[in-house]
Amino acid sequence: MKKETKPPTVFNSVTELNTALGLPKPLHPLISLNHYMDMKPDWSRVEGPMAMNLYKISYKSGFTGRFRYGQHYYDFDEGGMCFTSPNQVMIIDKDDQDYSGFALMIHPDFLRNYPLGKNIKNYGFFSYSASEALHLSEKERDMIFAIMKMIQDELESPIDQFSQDVIISQIELLLHHSNRFYNRQFITRKAANNDMLTNLETLLGDYFDTEKSLHSGLPTVQDIADQLQVSPRYLSDMLRSLTGQSAQQHIHNKLIDKAKEILSTSNLTIAEIAYQLGFEHPQSFNKLFKQKTNQSPVAFRQSFLQN
Repeated sequence: MKKETKPPTVFNSVTELNTALGLPKPLHPLISLNHYMDMKPDWSRVEGPMAMNLYKISYKSGFTGRFRYGQHYYDFDEGGMCFTSPNQVMIIDKDDQDYSGFALMIHPDFLRNYPLGKNIKNYGFFSYSASEALHLSEKERDMIFAIMKMIQDELESPIDQFSQDVIISQIELLLHHSNRFYNRQFITRKAANNDMLTNLETLLGDYFDTEKSLHSGLPTVQDIADQLQVSPRYLSDMLRSLTGQSAQQHIHNKLIDKAKEILSTSNLTIAEIAYQLGFEHPQSFNKLFKQKTNQSPVAFRQSFLQN
C-alpha cells in the first residue's frame, strides 16, 4: 500500500506564521524581522512540510540541525544567506537546533505597488536551492547586518507616509548587495565551478555522442541541473559568470556543434539528423540551426562540401 504524502502546512501571512512558531506578533502585518538570538521559532509546533506565501531572506550560522529543500540538506556551520520565494516547500528537522542570525519575512502585498513587486523575480537567487547559499565574508556580513539594523529601526518607529518607501529602498539595497556578493562567490569559487563546467560538457557530450537524445529527447536545463545536483537558475547564473552564456545556450551550442559534425561526415537526411539529435520535428531543428549559424542545415552541408 502506497504511503500517503502529507500536504504541506501553508502560511498565508506573517502573523499566521509567527503565531504557529510561537513568535511575538509582528510590528507590521506584512513584514517581520526576527533575530534568532532574541527569539527562535519553535519548529516542533509545525508537523511535516511547510510552505509560506512569503519571501524569506535569512542568515544562519552555527546551525546544528538540518534544513531541507526537497531531498537536499544544507549545513549552515560556516554561515550563509538563503532566499526563498513564496510557496516553496520546506522541511525543518527539529532535533538539536542551535544557531544565530536573522529571518526577514515579506508578504508579496508589501511590494505590490512598487517596481520591486515585479523586479524581485529578476533576482535569480530566490530560485536557488538551500545548498547554494550565499557565504559572506566578515565585511559583507557587517554590511548585511547594518541594512537589517536599518530595517529593524524603521519597523520600530511610528508608521508614517514614508515608512514603506524607506523599507522598500532598504530591501532593494539588500538585494543589490546580495547580487554583488553572489557574483563574487562565483568568482572566488571558480575552481569548483570550473569542475562543474567540465562535468556539464561531459554530460552534454554523453547526450549527443551516444545518441541518448534519440531516445530521451533534447536535454533540458532541468535535466542537466538535476544531474549536476544544482538548481537550474544557479547553474545558468554560474555559467554566465564564467562564460557569459546561460545553460540553455550551452546546450544549444553543443547541439549545433554535433549537428555540424553529422552534416559534414554523414549522408543522413536532415530529418534523420533532427530525430537523432532529439527533435520531434525537423522544422524545429532547421529553425534553431539557422538561428545559430545564419545558414540552413542544407546550406551548411553544401558550403562544407564545396570547400
